[in-house]
Amino acid sequence: MNQLEQLKQYTKVVADTGDFQSIKAYTPRDATTNPSLILKAVQKDEYKPLLEKAVRDNPHASTGEVIDKLLIAFGGEILKIVSGRVSTEIDARLSFDVEANVAKGRELIDLYERAGFDRERVLIKIASTWEGIKAAEILEKEMIHTNLTLLFSLPQAIACAEAGVQLISPFVGRIYDWYKKQTGIEYEGAEDPGVQSVKKIYNYFRKFGYETEVMGASFRNTSQILELAGCDLLTISPDLLQKLADSNDPVERKLTADSAGAMAKISVDEKTFRFMLNEDAMATEKLAEGIRAFCADSGKLKQIIAGMR
Repeated sequence: MNQLEQLKQYTKVVADTGDFQSIKAYTPRDATTNPSLILKAVQKDEYKPLLEKAVRDNPHASTGEVIDKLLIAFGGEILKIVSGRVSTEIDARLSFDVEANVAKGRELIDLYERAGFDRERVLIKIASTWEGIKAAEILEKEMIHTNLTLLFSLPQAIACAEAGVQLISPFVGRIYDWYKKQTGIEYEGAEDPGVQSVKKIYNYFRKFGYETEVMGASFRNTSQILELAGCDLLTISPDLLQKLADSNDPVERKLTADSAGAMAKISVDEKTFRFMLNEDAMATEKLAEGIRAFCADSGKLKQIIAGMR
C-alpha cells in the first residue's frame, strides 16, 4: 500500500480543498473548505458556473447572502462525492460576536436542509475565539455540529472540549511557520512545534475522556502528517495527498488512546482562557492573523460578486 492508503488505516483522511476533482481522486471521508479555498476555486473556469448561478438566482440578495448560497452550492457538490461530512465556514468578521455566529450557523444549516442534506453531514466552522466557542456550545445543543478552526493552543482546545464541540482543527503548519521565523530552525518530525501541539491536545483529550474529535490541519510537508498518524482526523491539501500516494514507505501509528502520559487537568473559564491565550505569543498572533486573512479573502469574494451585478 502507498502511504495514503496506510494512513487511512489509522486516521480518517479529509481533503482540505474546494476542488471537486481532487476530492474524487483521493477518496477522503470528509472535506473542509474556507473562504480562501472558495475564493481560489471560483477563479477557475470549471467552478465559475456555481458562482454565476448563485449571483443569477439571487438578484435582490446582499453580497453576504449570495456568498452563503455559494458556500452551500460548493458544500452540496462535495457531499455528493464524499461519504461523510463537509465543513462550511462562517464569515470571520463575526468571530467576536456570539449571537451573530449562532444566527449564521442556524441559517447555513437551514440552507443545507432545504437543499436536501442532513445536518449530521455538515460541520459549521467557527474561529476559536472565546465568543466563537460559546456560540458553538449553543449550536451543539441544537444538534448543529461545529468545527472550531484557527486553533493554536491547549486552552483553546480545552475550552472547545468543555463546550461539547464536535471537532477542532489545530493548525500544525502555521505554528511551524511562527517558530521557524522566530528561531530560523527548520523543524522536522517529532521536534516540530506544530506536531507537538496537536499531540498534546490529542493526549489531553484521551487522558480526560473528552469526545471532541481532533483534526490536525494546515500542513507544510508529509513528515508533519506522518508524525500524527493515529490522530482522529487529518485534513490534507491535494498536493500533499499526492505526495503520500506517490510513496510506498511504511507508515507507523504514532498516536493511540493509550499514548497520554501524566497530565494535570486544567479548568478553563473565560478569564483563564483569555490570560493563557495572551501568554502564548504564537497563538495570539496566529489567531489574529488568521481572522484577518479570512476576512480579506471574504472581502475579495464580495468584490467579485459585486462586479458581476
